[in-house]
Amino acid sequence: MATVFDTIITQGVRAGQIPARTQDARDWFRDTAQKISRINERELMRGDQSRLQSRLIIGQMYMFYYDPKWKEELAYYDRFPLVFPFRKVPGGFYGLNLHYLPPQLRARLMDGLYDYANNTRYDESTKIKMNYSLLQSVSKLKFFEPCVKHYLDDHVRSRFMYIYPSEWDVALFLPTERFVKQTKTQVWSQSKKMLGVRK
Repeated sequence: MATVFDTIITQGVRAGQIPARTQDARDWFRDTAQKISRINERELMRGDQSRLQSRLIIGQMYMFYYDPKWKEELAYYDRFPLVFPFRKVPGGFYGLNLHYLPPQLRARLMDGLYDYANNTRYDESTKIKMNYSLLQSVSKLKFFEPCVKHYLDDHVRSRFMYIYPSEWDVALFLPTERFVKQTKTQVWSQSKKMLGVRK
């Protein structure tokens, strides 16, 4: 079954845009994805079963369902994260959940992350090479802090849906954040406050 990713990538290729290869192409895919007002994440997860994986690979992008262990104490959380895992730890992993940034800051962080891709093929071999020290030290990655989350394996509620590197810019702007206890506008406001960003 074709997914929204397949549809947008096909449109882009027909329009002469090759995903991630140029800034113009990235902007085209981001703009196209941002025009989609609603996504049914359950249909998205069912759309292409070959994407669903039991294990994740550091530096690649995934979506999955998550139910936090301490959700009663959290002010808010995302039950359908969009994550680049960057460190495995006993019982779980750390990752950047890009949903915690408003779209304009999300795009700026992603542009910085592209500098740390291990190749420019943007196929299954492509990964973002990062660690916490890098995130802290590189000015182009300065918006990372609200995105760092610790995920526990026992609280992952689905398999991981792999996002192909050619689709990163589409996934970045699809309205798939599913925040609980706060609206996305409220969450983004808190993230900007954390970062000292006014606009």
